[in-house]
Amino acid sequence: MVEKRVAGVAQAMYWAWLRHPRWSIAARGALAAGVAWVVGIYVPHPLGDFPYYAPLGAIIATTSTLVRSVKDSYRVTVAVLLGAGIARLAQEFLPVGPFSIALVIGVALLCAGWKFFGDQGSWVANSALFVLILGNADALSFVGSFAGLVALGALVGIGLNLLLPPLPLTPTENALDGLSALLAGQVEDLAESLEESSDVDAEDWERRRVAIQPVLEETRVSVRESRDAAKAGRHPRVRRYRRWTEGQDARAQELETVAASVDVVVTLLVDTAEPVRLPEDLCEPLVGVLRSLAGVLRADAWGEDRDELVDALREQVRDFRRGVVERSSDPGEGLVVGSVAVALRRAADAFASTRPDAEEEMVRGETE
Repeated sequence: MVEKRVAGVAQAMYWAWLRHPRWSIAARGALAAGVAWVVGIYVPHPLGDFPYYAPLGAIIATTSTLVRSVKDSYRVTVAVLLGAGIARLAQEFLPVGPFSIALVIGVALLCAGWKFFGDQGSWVANSALFVLILGNADALSFVGSFAGLVALGALVGIGLNLLLPPLPLTPTENALDGLSALLAGQVEDLAESLEESSDVDAEDWERRRVAIQPVLEETRVSVRESRDAAKAGRHPRVRRYRRWTEGQDARAQELETVAASVDVVVTLLVDTAEPVRLPEDLCEPLVGVLRSLAGVLRADAWGEDRDELVDALREQVRDFRRGVVERSSDPGEGLVVGSVAVALRRAADAFASTRPDAEEEMVRGETE
């Protein structure tokens, strides 16, 4: 009985760990920071005089994928050296005070905008301020220790990532789920608008189109990080989930195409100068297609019934297109409705009929 309870608690803790990747990041960062501190203490003088800078580099290297940690560590090291150089130059000509601090930080912030630094540009200003205020007594020793220990700590973090490579599949899966749900909501709302009236509120849909862009970009970044992590090496943990990453790539491409197709449909139906009014005999089947598309988007991406929903969607799209072809209408109306049909066909065809069988290896959350 006790063993079952212990096993149950262990299982619950395990699943909680899997569902919350931030815990894994915190554990890896804490371990790397501790090891970096110990390493920093035992390095020769003068680096050993400032061991507390080593954990900074370790934290930088363990809060991202292996490939990105190497890039970030390199950028931070360059940023630290550049900031230190700016501060040292100012020390040669100006005493430490409000004017010199303002001048150094201003120049450092300008340099931080260099595209090379990416998200690590703030280290230029941080380094410049540290060196200007704290390194005045023995500037060269302090600069070397600061930059050297940050780089040393980053190496410790990279080494830990090599041993336990982070593979951020759960955040990517969550991002894909979020994008899919957002698209489903938009499609459902569009169907409801068409069902209630043939006019679609142009201003409302323009706001929706703008709102989806940050979600698309966040999903792209997340998928790219997972792809980079999967390419990082031949670690068994990475190989085990390679097919899951391939499945996520396929799903991301699907959602990108669906998002573009929905945008085309909305663009065609929303005309602020002259609103498009669909014929009644085409409006109902179009609403049916949109609801079916929303059903596919809301379905479990790895579920067994998804293929059936996709087949049903494609059949509805084919029926809608046949109705468009058979119906006689004026050229302008026919062009709009025909373009809507083409966009919906692209959305339906975007869903891959076969995808890497990642379901067995995808214990949702088993990675960060």
